[in-house]
Amino acid sequence: MRALISVSLLLSFVLTTALWSAELKVPPQVTAGNAFSISGAGSGQGTFYLIGPAESIKRQVDLANDIQIQSEEVEHVGRYTAITCGGDQCSSGHFYVHAAAPDRLGLIVHPSRVPVSNPNAISAVVFVFDDFHNLVLVPQSVKLTVTPTAGSSISESRNTQNGVTWVRLNSAPKGGPAKIEAAIGKASEIRVVQQVASDACNLQMKSSWMSGKLVIETNPVRDCTGNFVPDGTIVSFTKTDADGKTTVDVPLKKGIAKVEMPVSGQAHITVASGVVTGNELNVSGGR
Repeated sequence: MRALISVSLLLSFVLTTALWSAELKVPPQVTAGNAFSISGAGSGQGTFYLIGPAESIKRQVDLANDIQIQSEEVEHVGRYTAITCGGDQCSSGHFYVHAAAPDRLGLIVHPSRVPVSNPNAISAVVFVFDDFHNLVLVPQSVKLTVTPTAGSSISESRNTQNGVTWVRLNSAPKGGPAKIEAAIGKASEIRVVQQVASDACNLQMKSSWMSGKLVIETNPVRDCTGNFVPDGTIVSFTKTDADGKTTVDVPLKKGIAKVEMPVSGQAHITVASGVVTGNELNVSGGR
């Protein structure tokens, strides 16, 4: 905010106190971070102003000689105004600074965790910047590479539009981390997406009696492509007997859910994980 106020005050002062002569000879456009010179506009000592999108500069110069613009003074893209004033005469000129060559990438991948075998489940967005963090608006070719846990890497090139390109990806059929890399020239960025099992499939349980207690446990819980469902996933056992209906939620541990349940008389037991249901058991108390 202070920089904007200073620029506004500076322009107001120059506009109201000076007589204007011919325009300065400035290049129509400049590449960010490149030094250049502006031809002198007069004689004797004077004041030079450079007003850009991010800062303003003021210094004393010899108006008979070329004015040197340093590389760090034109690092931000946008419209610049150069002004020289000597005595009661001022000259001005405008030029544009454009982004330099691509040197940095911004890569956003969402989500960081996704179920396997899910079409268009992963979004990758790439932003192309120069060394000064300016967005490179000229179309560029970005190489995107996906490396799953098992199998070969897949690569393709995408052209940017207004500095951005994006892609939608299917998650792999097998669980594990997938590496997504964006590269242009020597610049690259990598993100990792954890691919996890989807919903349980063919959920099965079995029961046994141990010391007069009914023990119920599932077979190893996998999804439909054979991946183990992550530990911590909740499995619900529901028992209906003479005492009523009881549900116990148990997290998977080492791929298996296990619970002890008291039984009164005949009991009907079901198992479910999320929206997936498994087999049913009928047991008698104490047997």
